[in-house]
Amino acid sequence: MIPQIHLPDYQYVLPDDKIPSFPSAERDKSKLLFYKKGAVSSHIFTEISDLIPAQSLLIFNDTKVFPARLNFKKSTGSAIEIFCLQPVSVQKIVGNFSEMQWLCMVGNQKKWKGEILENQFLKAELIEKKEAESVIKFTWLGDLDFYSVLEQIAELPLPPYMNRKATNEDQNRYQTVYASEKGSVAAPTAGLHFTEKVLKDIESKGIKRQKLTLHVGAGTFKPIKSEKIDNHDMHSERFSVSVSLIKSLIENQFVVSVGTTSTRVLESLYWFGLQLEKQKTTSEVFVSQWEPYQNNTKISAKQSLENIYNYMINNKLETLDGQTQIIIIPGYEFKICKGIITNFHQPESTLILLVAAFLGIDWKKVYDYALSNDFRFLSYGDSSLLIP
Repeated sequence: MIPQIHLPDYQYVLPDDKIPSFPSAERDKSKLLFYKKGAVSSHIFTEISDLIPAQSLLIFNDTKVFPARLNFKKSTGSAIEIFCLQPVSVQKIVGNFSEMQWLCMVGNQKKWKGEILENQFLKAELIEKKEAESVIKFTWLGDLDFYSVLEQIAELPLPPYMNRKATNEDQNRYQTVYASEKGSVAAPTAGLHFTEKVLKDIESKGIKRQKLTLHVGAGTFKPIKSEKIDNHDMHSERFSVSVSLIKSLIENQFVVSVGTTSTRVLESLYWFGLQLEKQKTTSEVFVSQWEPYQNNTKISAKQSLENIYNYMINNKLETLDGQTQIIIIPGYEFKICKGIITNFHQPESTLILLVAAFLGIDWKKVYDYALSNDFRFLSYGDSSLLIP
């Protein structure tokens, strides 16, 4: 059954001066709020290796933000902005040019009647027009891959609440130091505080590390507009996990996820493992929005993960690729994650609901403390380590 929640209960006043538009001078000198079993304290992020429980397994999202905003002009002079979200076809080389189709959001779309748009590198053709997102075919000369073309002409997409365009500084600071897999239109911001030194400190304490990939979509900024949560359409995002990660999860009991993106994947894995418990083969790896709340069957987290491990071994899969639409709200019972490292989120957002699901009513204590102690919020804000 879908939990019925009162959205105004997850509202709080977030002053504009708590939302930085630019990053702090040093990644790991940001403030760190530490919550453990009801107690809250202030630290500096460099201290996090002393606060993470020994023998923990830390899970990072290694996705990389790509420059996704393209600007075109019609022959009439009207500006059309195309925001690339995710590919719907693989790149094809046809003669001396390449082509690819992408799902995109289009700014000023009413003025784009279907003519082919061009800039110095790309041609854009509207294939399927939708209200929120459209399918666009891009073609370009040469054998460069599409991401390489974007890196030459597109802009890095910063969150809308920053109200500015990306600068050269953002090319570095709006990426984690371990980012490697291109595909996100927003950074997994919990990871922005980590430096190579912090990672070495964590390793020296015997804390293990693993990675997964979830490509963050523009839906992460989508507000909840419906009065009832069950009318909110959660965005779907692509993820990839290795057989090595699944093995580590089976072997380690205390899992700390770095960010809500990692959390969503890890919790989604439990529900996919439960799908395999019922049916050993599957045509797709997908966890729907309300699946956790409509499924009365329960197995242990270890059994679920072992189902996935066996599925991957039997099918000779080094990586498992899938999509998740999972929404984590108060009433959800966490299966994998015992701790979360995360920034501070917007009121009445799906992300604040995830934190509230994890901490219970103490989410308000954490946010009141952060507001009263000059913590910075949202993407370029400060961090927290939460252990219920």
